[in-house]
Amino acid sequence: MPLDPQVIKVMEQVAALGFPENHTVSAVEARANAKARPRASGPEVAKVEDRTIPGPDGDVPVRIYTPEGNGPFPILAWYHGGGWVLGDLDMADAPSRHLCVGGQCVVMSVDYRLAPETKFPGPADDCWAATTWAVNNASSINGDPSRLGVGGDSAGAGVFTTTVRVLFGPSLLE
Repeated sequence: MPLDPQVIKVMEQVAALGFPENHTVSAVEARANAKARPRASGPEVAKVEDRTIPGPDGDVPVRIYTPEGNGPFPILAWYHGGGWVLGDLDMADAPSRHLCVGGQCVVMSVDYRLAPETKFPGPADDCWAATTWAVNNASSINGDPSRLGVGGDSAGAGVFTTTVRVLFGPSLLE
């Protein structure tokens, strides 16, 4: 099956930047290269708020997206991708905006600690703390704690799986 023309275009644009492959550089350089890549913007939302919430080893940065309309809204705790080494709130901005608008929910994007500086289960602990905070503080973000979703892309999906196992036990995913 051939690649979608839009995927080919993105791959060509990334290659034109001339960055070395991530596996050939340090984590710090890979992060800098990832931040330098152009990003599509997401749709407008009613409110975006950067804040920190208490985590297991210090504050955890989060970005909270609120849709237009009256709440309380369902809450989605969103964990960004990046192979456990890359990723941050800015890289997750467009997907978080799309999820907020499309899902008509408050999205809390979590900037969990990264490897190799933070070993497992540090990232999962950060996400668990943020998700727990969202439920316990739902009214402060115009959210409904009884309607909680948890998700992520790439490595964030791995954090999601770990969080679901903590919440509901391993049998849910087997």
